[in-house]
Amino acid sequence: MAIPATAPRRFSFLHVAIALQTLTIFLQATSAGLLLTAHYGETLHSVGARVMYAASMLYLLAAVLAWKPGGGPVRPVWQAGGFLALASVQVVLGIAHVPAVHLPLGVLMFGLSVLALARR
Repeated sequence: MAIPATAPRRFSFLHVAIALQTLTIFLQATSAGLLLTAHYGETLHSVGARVMYAASMLYLLAAVLAWKPGGGPVRPVWQAGGFLALASVQVVLGIAHVPAVHLPLGVLMFGLSVLALARR
């Protein structure tokens, strides 16, 4: 019996954007640990926050492009918009130094991002 060949999987712009967002959130967790151990941790975490926020905006852009001109479903747009809102709250909490909410929200964001990535 022959094993049927499967077509190579193509990654969409939306898939790449979600993967980038997930990676940047993971790197934020790493740099948060460096806040406690290295003198450059705060700078790295601050730069990482900007990169993570940009990745969240890119995710929203990719979702809109997949929906409107691409004819895809609107659900990813709502998910990406909600994620950008969470990222905004996360940035505000980080600037305000509220770790009691900032850290659990970061864990939640990572979990949601991994879930979105797994569903694509």
